[in-house]
Amino acid sequence: MEQYETTSDLDDLATAVSTLRRAVELTPNNYPDMASRLANLGTSLWSRFEQTGDHQDIAEAISAEQRALELTPEGHPDMGERLANLGTSIHSRFEHTGDLQDLAQAISMKQRALELTPEGHPDMASRLAGLGSALWSRFVDEQSGDFQDIAEAISCQRRSLELTPDGHPDMASRLGNLATSLENTGDLQDLAEAISAEQRAVELTPEGHPDMASRLGNLATSLHSRFGDTGDLQDLAEAISAEQRALELTPEGHPDMAWRLAALGSSLWARFDRTGDVQDIAGSISANQRALELTPDGHPGRAVRLADLGASLWSRSKRTGDLHDLVEAISAQQRAVELTPEGHPGMAWRLVALGSSLSARFERTGDLQDLAEAISAQQRALDLTPEDHPDIARQLSNLAVSFQFRFEHAGDLQDLSESVSTQQRSLELTPAGHPDILVGLHNLGRLLESHFLHTGDIHTLNEAVSKFETGATTTFGQPDIGLQAAKHWARLLEKYNPGSPDILTAYNSAIRLTALTTTLDQVLENRYSQLVDTSGVALQAASAAFALDRVDKALEWLEQDDLRRHDGHLADRFSELSRKLEGAGSVRIAARSEMSTSEKVSLEDQARDHVRSAREWDDLLVKIRATPGFERFLEPSPWHILLPYLPEAGHAIIINVDAGRCDAIVLSAGRSTPHHIPLTNFSLETSVQDILQGLWTDLVKPVLQALEIEVSLSNYPSPRIWWCPTGPLSFLPIHAAGIYANEGTECLLDYAVSSYTPTIAALTDRVRNARPIEKATSGLFMTCQPNAPSASHIPGTTKEVQFIDNLMTKEGLRSERLEGSTITPAICLDSMERFNSIHLACHAYQDATNPLESRFLFHKGSLDLFTILQRNLKDADLAFLSACQTGTGSEKLPDEAVHLAAGMLAAGYRRVVATMWAIRDKHAPHVATDFYQYLLDHRDPGDGSGFDGTHSARALHHATQQLRIRLGNNSDESLLAWIPYVHFGY
Repeated sequence: MEQYETTSDLDDLATAVSTLRRAVELTPNNYPDMASRLANLGTSLWSRFEQTGDHQDIAEAISAEQRALELTPEGHPDMGERLANLGTSIHSRFEHTGDLQDLAQAISMKQRALELTPEGHPDMASRLAGLGSALWSRFVDEQSGDFQDIAEAISCQRRSLELTPDGHPDMASRLGNLATSLENTGDLQDLAEAISAEQRAVELTPEGHPDMASRLGNLATSLHSRFGDTGDLQDLAEAISAEQRALELTPEGHPDMAWRLAALGSSLWARFDRTGDVQDIAGSISANQRALELTPDGHPGRAVRLADLGASLWSRSKRTGDLHDLVEAISAQQRAVELTPEGHPGMAWRLVALGSSLSARFERTGDLQDLAEAISAQQRALDLTPEDHPDIARQLSNLAVSFQFRFEHAGDLQDLSESVSTQQRSLELTPAGHPDILVGLHNLGRLLESHFLHTGDIHTLNEAVSKFETGATTTFGQPDIGLQAAKHWARLLEKYNPGSPDILTAYNSAIRLTALTTTLDQVLENRYSQLVDTSGVALQAASAAFALDRVDKALEWLEQDDLRRHDGHLADRFSELSRKLEGAGSVRIAARSEMSTSEKVSLEDQARDHVRSAREWDDLLVKIRATPGFERFLEPSPWHILLPYLPEAGHAIIINVDAGRCDAIVLSAGRSTPHHIPLTNFSLETSVQDILQGLWTDLVKPVLQALEIEVSLSNYPSPRIWWCPTGPLSFLPIHAAGIYANEGTECLLDYAVSSYTPTIAALTDRVRNARPIEKATSGLFMTCQPNAPSASHIPGTTKEVQFIDNLMTKEGLRSERLEGSTITPAICLDSMERFNSIHLACHAYQDATNPLESRFLFHKGSLDLFTILQRNLKDADLAFLSACQTGTGSEKLPDEAVHLAAGMLAAGYRRVVATMWAIRDKHAPHVATDFYQYLLDHRDPGDGSGFDGTHSARALHHATQQLRIRLGNNSDESLLAWIPYVHFGY
């Protein structure tokens, strides 16, 4: 046995067992050493059982130890040890069989052993630890969950630790046992102590130790539990990291492999539920499938494995709409219910999950059999759940939804009334402050609205409005649910009480909640999908404000912008964290199915950094808002703060269009209030065929007339106008509005020089933060990419940059030209830092699904907008994007500036020339040449030799006019040649 304790070799243990058996066989019954030899045999058999799980060994061990105990007289000095060892063996058998009679006997043995152990005895610590472990087992395995057991277990384990000196080989295991007990009290302070103990246990466990994986798994369990109580993503990220490390250390065939896979699957599912990262739910399904494969038929854990897999598949089907996932989820959940014995505490929730999945499939297929089975499962679950159970409210809410589905399908008002009363009962049983209250309020509001529509009962309408209002203004729960409540609140008021001032309050809540739905602890992909879900809210709110003569509110809501006021070190750190979080969010999009476990662990380390940064970001936001003057940082700004920083000459004009109306707000330097111009004749129904004339007659000309802007004379500079269109107007060429008839033209180009701005704040920021051109970076970097892979050949780009380069060289200005394969995206990025201005003559791709993936196409790879945004382009001035689709917005986000031109402004460029659609290769070189020639001709003589894009708007106006002259007519072909060119920024 001593050799086995040194080598841990099972062959050595087998030899010891064989030798001790032979010794017992050769020892007469009345021989004085028989008890000790039986005890030694029992210990060796128990050790082998712990390694192999062979039930014959533990049965023989218990038999030998019982015989040894019978042969030990009362008062014998070995009595305590033999009681303790027998208790340990019986406890081990209980852990494999679940026989509660074994557990009761084990506790009794360990208590007697402890009573016989004097203070100061060297085995006191181990016996306290053993009794604590057995008491914990009884607490978690008996349905009553006697808190006296867990209290005694913790007391024993704490005393055991106090008696264990630093450096003792059992310190780590005893820390782990205490932690396991503490996490079962339901007290957050105890849970924090448990996590601290488990972290210490992991630290004390050397690499390669056989218990490292189990200790990591236990730590992960506690961290996941705390996440469930607090919602702290940092805990969940650390749990996932620990679980992946534990799996990496678990050899194939290990009995705990299935349990560890299931734990990882659960944690990944929880994070998916919070952040929406589809890679997490894919990982959860994969882990749960493997765990199920490793759990044989007849195993008591098979039902829970099936239930876990069903939950993950259901979640993915809900996100992706994949019916196959939903079918698989239902199959797994039905099998889980079949394998769950009557009276099992998990039966109710397995029925609830099955009911939810069946209800979801009914939504997809309309199969009434599914709905009937869903309601049956949900009602069975309710029958099994005590009235005071914390899950009762959520179960009632699920049943209410199913009644609602049946009403919508069959039209029986009894089902609708049943749904309303069930949801009301659910809300009444939900504890105050619980996040589910918000969900319940929103659901009940929808049901009451439906009841009003079918009965005309005005009382239920008022109740619906009240529920939506309460949901929209509550301070807890998911902000996306609160946003839905706010939108319903506003919609009902607009429809049934159109003059109510509460409409503005409702939309104010909606605007506030819109910002909260796209938090930085989510992955980038999910934040974008949230933006899609919330797009249009600001436009609807502004239209409501116009209808109520609140131009100030309309302007405030349309001018949502982020990171628009920075100051010193605090703002630098905030910006740095924002960039870091954007980077972490994008990393999480990458597929991970092919990664090794170690690569996944590395990725989880990044995820934990992401969560830590998100927490610091939140803390900094609180600190910034506590600074005088920054109380509304990242919130809609009061309109009046924009006025001091408007351009001195010209007008900034916001055009808001919604389904019901169109309005302009004009901001002009020197004017103390916004100028509201209702555009009563323009609507979304304007014919596309006549769009330019419609824009002129019904939108642009009324604005010019209200501002008393006349046709520009040749010897006077045209006034500047900065257009800030919203919604579908973002796709339309307002700068080209006009009547282009054979008998003569009348168009905006004759009156003013047009630019666009994503928001007024983006424009005023550039006025406020005006800075001189740095001589070190002054100059133009240019590249052409005529033969990018998978794109059409554009030979004119070579000529284009050649013409520009010649102009720069002639004027003696700093410039650099790289063509084709001589440049990579990385080199281009470096050049963007070395030169304040760039000219990109290449193809571009606008990604409407994820605008930050929009990119410029090079011979060697592509340069995406997200990568550009991560660079610190502090000296950026002018970007000329001579590529198609660089100024076209995303139709999914009609009120968000998410095209390449707006992205370049966000990256730091003060002004951007872009194109709304494909431009003609033959015209582009001439437009570019005329543009740069104008800039060079109008340089400030006192500005030295620097290159400056200050006059870029007028330069583009001049270049497009020159192209019109060359074209010589107003045919559709000619119009489409010059209209695409647009100017953004100051």
